[in-house]
Amino acid sequence: MKIRSVLTALALVLGALFAPAVGVLSTATDAQAATKLSHASATSMFSSSGITWSSSGGCSNRNVSTCTSFDQLNLTSAQGAQTLKSASGCALNITGGTETGHASGTYSHWNGYKLDFGKNTCITNYVKNTFTYIGLRGDGYPQWQSAAGNLYADEGSHWDVTFMTCGGC
Repeated sequence: MKIRSVLTALALVLGALFAPAVGVLSTATDAQAATKLSHASATSMFSSSGITWSSSGGCSNRNVSTCTSFDQLNLTSAQGAQTLKSASGCALNITGGTETGHASGTYSHWNGYKLDFGKNTCITNYVKNTFTYIGLRGDGYPQWQSAAGNLYADEGSHWDVTFMTCGGC
């Protein structure tokens, strides 16, 4: 198990150092300066961790709501998904990324902080048994918070996850 952890950490570091099309925001008005990924960089990271993704529209155009795009995804969000996969051992399928059509706000899908994951028994049990229930979100969905500060909202058909950090990557 230690070798797997070391290899996962090495893969994350190498991915962050050598991922193509990675840039850094540089304005003081950003809520938090974040390294942004291209769709190709994010899918490469996800593939290397065994994370899948799907799109109801079969596309990845950020400007089409039925697509699943990772353009402008925060590096910490991609790393957070990798941490969730490795820590939980569950199958993860991303059903929503940075595409238009989600709620707005600073810590939104569009701004690279959120990913939606398809629900399965493994990930539901992991979230509910590992993280702290913190009550209902403003829209009425129950939510849990990880020790790293990431928020997991059960939106019925999927998990809406806000990655404040990489979750201990």
